[in-house]
Amino acid sequence: MGEAMSEDSPRVETGTEAEVPRLRRVLSLWDLVFYGIVLVQPIAAIPLYGVAEELSHGQLLVTLEISMLAMLVTAVSYGRMAALYPAAGSAYTYVSRGLNPYVGFLAGWAMFLGYLLQPLINTVWIATALHYRYLPGMPYVALAILIAATFTFLNLRGVHTTAVTNRILLAFMCLVIVAFVILAVKYLYGMGGTAALFSSKPFYDPKSFNLHFLWAATSFSVLTYIGFDGVTTLAEDVKNPRRNVLLAIVLVVLFTGLFGGLQVYLGQLVWPSYHFANPETAFMDVCRRVGGIVLFEAMGTVLIVAAFGSALGGTLGAARILFGMGRDNILPRRCFAHLSPQKLNPTYNILIIGALALAGALFLNFKNAAEVLNFGAFISFMGVNLAAFWQFFVVGVPGRARRLFQDAVMPLFGFAFCGWIWWGLDRTAMIVGGAWFALGLILVAVTTRGFRARPIVIDFSES
Repeated sequence: MGEAMSEDSPRVETGTEAEVPRLRRVLSLWDLVFYGIVLVQPIAAIPLYGVAEELSHGQLLVTLEISMLAMLVTAVSYGRMAALYPAAGSAYTYVSRGLNPYVGFLAGWAMFLGYLLQPLINTVWIATALHYRYLPGMPYVALAILIAATFTFLNLRGVHTTAVTNRILLAFMCLVIVAFVILAVKYLYGMGGTAALFSSKPFYDPKSFNLHFLWAATSFSVLTYIGFDGVTTLAEDVKNPRRNVLLAIVLVVLFTGLFGGLQVYLGQLVWPSYHFANPETAFMDVCRRVGGIVLFEAMGTVLIVAAFGSALGGTLGAARILFGMGRDNILPRRCFAHLSPQKLNPTYNILIIGALALAGALFLNFKNAAEVLNFGAFISFMGVNLAAFWQFFVVGVPGRARRLFQDAVMPLFGFAFCGWIWWGLDRTAMIVGGAWFALGLILVAVTTRGFRARPIVIDFSES
């Protein structure tokens, strides 16, 4: 989905005013907002619906809005850092320049975990959906092998999602969601009139409310917002970046939280119980209740196609990052910097990502895989909040007075809030994520000769 703006990418201009070529700033605020919505996806909350409902004991809407608060504060830190450092790399760049290059490397390493796990999560979800909803006679393992093999093969062949396809898929998503909202309102009105459309139960149900369940579910449901930081990668291309990057990233988070919250709210009213036959695909059952088999099939198609496109793009993005790390000798060059002579693709890396996605799909369920991804994402988020505090309040910006609330209170609150959510991740996520982080620590120690040299830049520009 991240390639949807590729047709509009600005051209490089040169002239007598500057010796170095510069990118023309041609993107508007709404170009940036659209790009962010495409990255996050307007259906982001739906694949998580059933699992998060069970984890929270029916309080998913509350966890979604708690997550939105944490992401809004973090989005402000991202936007402010992007105004200072408009370069590809996102969390890695901001933490490296605003805090410390070694800490930045580790933030980038944690961020990379998300790229690696994106194909895995989508493999798990598609295999689960097909097994329980469409092909119950086919073993889950066989479906996982088929899916991982398919997107690996397509990437080896050089097939990738185009901008036109992304726009068509986005339009189809919005059409299905709008249909769900209309049909859900009609269904609820038919069940109990206007009173059935308004309830406080999704916000607070005294029978099931529990802070422990709320905490555990928040660390999972925050996956809804993952990808919002991709807006900052276009900071060099947008008009008035100091204003528009910050505003766009906040608007993307708000749209995701409010629009996703509407979908969840209606889903909870239509299906008051938080028990499902198959939690991973529970929202499809909600759709069947309000729209029959047509809406059920439409939602299933949207989710599967979107997940497959995400797996396809995620595999290529992760493979390109591995190639960059091999080229720069962060990883063994002979393997990771290899390119196919025919397709000029990093074939070994594509095969590695496909194998990791398959292996993970056989040993991790959807919840475990999502929380491992969140392990890396929230380390990056904490790093950006801390970098914003250090850059704006401790170091300061020349010509600008320090502001206690904006420069210290907000980023430190974001750091603590993200840390609270991160601490709520399950044991599997902590073990797998901790091992990954330890590997990154060893890697940066070795490549910098015991922290005596600056770490090599991780290139995220191709992801």
